[in-house]
Amino acid sequence: MKWIKNNFLFFILLGGELANAQQPVVVLDSVEERNFMPNELMYYQDVTNKISFLHVSSQEFSNRFQQHTDYRNKDFIPNASYWVRLPIRHKSDTEKAWLLEFYDQTIDKIDAYIPQPDGSYQLIQLGDQQPFTHRLFRHKNFELMLNMKHDTVMLYYFRIQSHEFADIRIAFRSTNRFIYYSLNEYFLFGTFYGMILIIALYNFLTFLAIREIKYIYYIFYILSVALYALSLDGIGFQYLWSGLPALNTYATGVSLYLVIFWSLVFTKRFLSLAAKAPVLNTIFKWVIILRTLVFLVALFLVPSLFSQRIIEIAPLSLIFYSAIRVWRNGYQPARFFVIAYGILFSGFFLRAMVYFNLLPFTILSHYSLHLSFVLEMLFLTLALGDRIRILKDNRDRALRKIIHQHEANMKLKDKVNRELELRVKERTIELDSNNLALEESNQKLVKQATEINQINSLLDLDNWKLKNRVKEVLNEMLMEKTMNYAEFKTLYQDTLSAYRFLEEMKWVNGFRCPKCRNEKYFDGAVKFSRRCTKCGYNESITAFTIFQGIKFPIEKAFYIAYLTVVGKKEGTLVAFSKQLELGLNTVWAFRSKVQSRMKEMEESGVRPTASRWEEIILSADYHPKAKESNRRFSSINQKSPQP
Repeated sequence: MKWIKNNFLFFILLGGELANAQQPVVVLDSVEERNFMPNELMYYQDVTNKISFLHVSSQEFSNRFQQHTDYRNKDFIPNASYWVRLPIRHKSDTEKAWLLEFYDQTIDKIDAYIPQPDGSYQLIQLGDQQPFTHRLFRHKNFELMLNMKHDTVMLYYFRIQSHEFADIRIAFRSTNRFIYYSLNEYFLFGTFYGMILIIALYNFLTFLAIREIKYIYYIFYILSVALYALSLDGIGFQYLWSGLPALNTYATGVSLYLVIFWSLVFTKRFLSLAAKAPVLNTIFKWVIILRTLVFLVALFLVPSLFSQRIIEIAPLSLIFYSAIRVWRNGYQPARFFVIAYGILFSGFFLRAMVYFNLLPFTILSHYSLHLSFVLEMLFLTLALGDRIRILKDNRDRALRKIIHQHEANMKLKDKVNRELELRVKERTIELDSNNLALEESNQKLVKQATEINQINSLLDLDNWKLKNRVKEVLNEMLMEKTMNYAEFKTLYQDTLSAYRFLEEMKWVNGFRCPKCRNEKYFDGAVKFSRRCTKCGYNESITAFTIFQGIKFPIEKAFYIAYLTVVGKKEGTLVAFSKQLELGLNTVWAFRSKVQSRMKEMEESGVRPTASRWEEIILSADYHPKAKESNRRFSSINQKSPQP
């Protein structure tokens, strides 16, 4: 509290002169209340914020106070100082207590200079930047009590400053009127916030019942609306963060961002835009991202962006348009959604009309946004309930259809069962007669099967002897003369038998990894391949053999190798390629490869023969065991006579 002393006689003279220029407020017990609009007040606008109260209250400064009858809310300059002068004719015989009240609870700073009987001024600092406990009345607005002990005209000065738009209306009313209107206002606030809590609780219980995430989004939206209203009304500062006045600077901007964010998220989910309007769904995602970026810039870099609430028209218009479009495309639950946001748009429109002074200030127009929020939440709740009702109706229709189909199926089933019973009886009689004949036939078949089994046993023995004799003959032919391809295939019938022979020959002395010399392995990725257990090297069946890299059946390669070792040509090369159904170049290339291998073996002292033509298959430098096997074949060749 600060006191400013002035000369009492000077104050009386100055008050009398100013009273002639500006009509003072007369205290009348019959008039409980009088509201002074900004265009009715005498004020001076200080954009420099450097003029002191001594200068403002001086006689030479008095003619600078003017009444701006054309004032509009949009003319308010943020962060500028508005000096307001209000003369009041005190009346000592009044039977009521009187006070001055500022309606706008979001004003940052109000310096009230209250005249005292001794000619001095008492400075009382108000505004939402002051702790709530410093207020004379524990009320959301700012009030000052007036001292009516002397019959005189008192000049009241007020310095008003705010970082965003401030409504500088001043009310002069009796305490009786103040108490009456305050109680009614707080009753309406209680009803408003109580409805919000009830709607939030109802939707939470609905979420617990059906477990749809859109209800959680809607609850967050409702609570964001409540927080936004609390920051606008000053109720939040009074009951939630009364000890943190610095939050008032950000409360409205943060809560408004939450309202828009959860509104976009809830709309996107409720209207199922991902399925019903993919393009709009993408637009919603970008709008959410852009609005979040604007919020972060305002929060950390440019706080003045919080006051630019006109940007919220874009996301709200997008929500309204999307709801109309989805509704027109046949999504019935969107109808209440359209009504809800239509009401919200109406509330914003009325509030904007009041802001631009196109509509007069009234209680209804002032609280139009609150009323639209309540109606919007009610219709959104109806939209959610309507969606459940539509889903339930669809489910009931489906159940009725299923029941009807089930009844038809039961009738058809009964009919079929009756027909089947008659047929079963007829077939049973027929089967009984046939069973007797079958028993006799079965006895005959058993006897015949026994005889057939005995004959098959004899045939199997003869076949086995015959096959062994064929192999012996073919082996003899293999050693004595050149076999044709048909005869050769008797020994190597297919690729599988050729791979088995190659596996037995290649790893006759066991497996040894050519990379790390490890002798343990497991089956590789391809059949007949082996993988080293130590280094993981995978060795195919044809690796390190003359058949490595061939692109035609291996049994045909066996025959080409056989003929090359024997050294006989069965016809021309062209006829040979036709017999094997291979390309001429393919036969010639592989035969050349075999001949090169034979030449290498002859140079090392090993000469392959017709009886041991398989010696050319394995590479001599495969691994030590392979070398040992080749040396063994070489020693045998040197001891045995050459053909």
